[in-house]
Amino acid sequence: MTYYDHGTAAERWERAQLFFDAKEYATAARILDTLADEAPEQVAPRLLLARAYYHSAQLGRAETALREVIELDPVESYARLMLGRTLQRQNRPDEAAPHLRMAAALDGDFAQV
Repeated sequence: MTYYDHGTAAERWERAQLFFDAKEYATAARILDTLADEAPEQVAPRLLLARAYYHSAQLGRAETALREVIELDPVESYARLMLGRTLQRQNRPDEAAPHLRMAAALDGDFAQV
């Protein structure tokens, strides 16, 4: 256990956000992974975890976390957009396209659909 694992869930959430804002994505992901497991019904920790994975090039983990977010909240447009971008970065454009279209439709950007 390291120092950033100590404290209440709220303190660890704040700490994870600080690491994320400092572009210490891998460290933020380590903190958020535990938080996401502690509150599996909450979207916010899982979405920030997915973003941390994405920015630290852990694309498989980002994809898994994003699919979990979408399962919890199917109309979370940012998760759809991120999943599409994650799949694109993995050279899977055919799988990415429906998620990108859904994100655009959810955001009201029908010119992109």
